[in-house]
Amino acid sequence: MPTQLGIAMDTRIKIFHRYSCKGGGKFKLNKGELKLLLQRELTDFLSCQQDPQLVDETMKDLDANKDKEVDFNEFVVMVAALTVACNDYFVEQLKKKGK
Repeated sequence: MPTQLGIAMDTRIKIFHRYSCKGGGKFKLNKGELKLLLQRELTDFLSCQQDPQLVDETMKDLDANKDKEVDFNEFVVMVAALTVACNDYFVEQLKKKGK
């Protein structure tokens, strides 16, 4: 029986490849694929953002090797950073409730 962590890892892999196979590079996200992934998978996060350049800035920040695509390693960095930010927010909220 799979563990919750194993399922979470499998889900991240499947989500990445669901979007990366839509365009040219089968194992990388181009700007359009990244935008679609963000719109469909992080809807709540995007709806809070007012910056029209968000996708461009996200692509620039994630694209460590500057090939104008996001590979799986670069994608995982984004997911990890967002997970840490969400955890920090929830910890802060719990601290406020405890006061």
